Amino acid sequence: MFGRATAAALLITTASCGRRADVGPVVVSVIGGAPQLPGRSRARLGEPERLLIDSLAEGLVRLDASGQVEAGVAERWIVTDEGRSYIFRLRDAHWPDGAPVRAAQVVALLRREISARSGNRLAPYLTAVSSIVEMTPEVIEVELARPRPDLLKLFAQPELALVRDRPRPPGGAGPFRQRAERGGGLLLAPALDPDRDPEEPGPAPEDDVLLRGERAASAILRFVERQSDLVTGGTIADWPLLRAANPAPINVKLDPAAGLFGLAVVRRDGFLADAANRGAIAMAFDRGDLVASVSSDWAARETVLPEQLDSAAPPANPGWSTVLPEQRQTAARARVSAWRLANGATPTLRLALPGGAGGTSLWARLARDLYGIGVRPVRVAADSTDADLRLVDEVAPYDSARWYLSEACASCSDAAHEAIEAARLADTLDARARASATADRLLTDDVAFIPLARPFRWSLVALRLRQWQPNARAWHPLNRLRADTN
Repeated sequence: MFGRATAAALLITTASCGRRADVGPVVVSVIGGAPQLPGRSRARLGEPERLLIDSLAEGLVRLDASGQVEAGVAERWIVTDEGRSYIFRLRDAHWPDGAPVRAAQVVALLRREISARSGNRLAPYLTAVSSIVEMTPEVIEVELARPRPDLLKLFAQPELALVRDRPRPPGGAGPFRQRAERGGGLLLAPALDPDRDPEEPGPAPEDDVLLRGERAASAILRFVERQSDLVTGGTIADWPLLRAANPAPINVKLDPAAGLFGLAVVRRDGFLADAANRGAIAMAFDRGDLVASVSSDWAARETVLPEQLDSAAPPANPGWSTVLPEQRQTAARARVSAWRLANGATPTLRLALPGGAGGTSLWARLARDLYGIGVRPVRVAADSTDADLRLVDEVAPYDSARWYLSEACASCSDAAHEAIEAARLADTLDARARASATADRLLTDDVAFIPLARPFRWSLVALRLRQWQPNARAWHPLNRLRADTN
């Protein structure tokens, strides 16, 4: 929690347009710890690490300001063999020590990251990659055992950025180089082409970025006092702090984030042993009230898949969704009452939720709805191993039904798990689409995941950042903020 002095400062801040003169480096606060390049393990990178690695390094491709794929270390590519072969030609890129990037180095780094032993969170979605080989010093080929049209979106994620540990300094061929530590942050300057004409003007101070990782309260306060240009990485957990600070509406930006926001069933015993009982819990929540209490731009959801994506069928609707919203609490209460009579006890459910003011607000509404049907809720920490239901709040790295189904399947039925695995191993796109549709129906009928809404992601954006764009990936690269120069 933030201190009383910080809370008071947030509450008495006068709203303003946040207009800062377009001079000096762009000052960015990302919510989280101090940013640093990750080591060998990229199992779970926080937003500060993801932004830093995307700035100092890049993969074969990367994401632009709109969340779409653009060139990275590869300047162009072609797809052949019905989507089973990707051939990349590298641009004239250089490592931080000035050495040229070569295909053999890229091959070694990519092989390391997609290995199942790497711990990279994207590795489970790259099992179709059968080989990565050097064709020439400037060309590599990625061969797939199964066609994957979504491969580029995965390769564009910061988790697959190419970072060389040695020789020093560590880093990659990204758009920035780290210059110094300043004022509790990292000063990043545009990477210079070592072959550029020395007569050409270099980057201006306004092209630099001062990157900080800090608590939400500090980041918001810094912004409303006009000492920064961007606060990014905001989630539901910190939204009440932003509302208390009352910044000008023109500076508050929400991303139409694609992904999962709901409760995964992690224990299937007691009251949750029966799918009909799990359905009663899903039916109890007033999603309309939940999202309206936060923002009119937040969308509720009742299905695991947000849309058809690459499935052979539209999103599967849960059986409980046929009950009229005004009758759902009554129907759920009847189910709980029957279980209580049969078992002689009131069901208790432990909910693992994030901390912070936003987590408490979320808890208040979920607990209210559970009490309303006769269930006793208990709040536990987000990382608690003693939970029955756990909040999943994840932005999708790419638009595939398999990602949604795999992430939602914390403890789903054997049949649903087998269908998800069949989608992974499918030899054709049609077979994959059919298996995904089957998995969606089985997981939905099993009520292994309780959808609530889409992920909630917010930023505070100064008017000088004319390139900032809301997007489905909720991703805002630091070289795509102020001007189209990097």
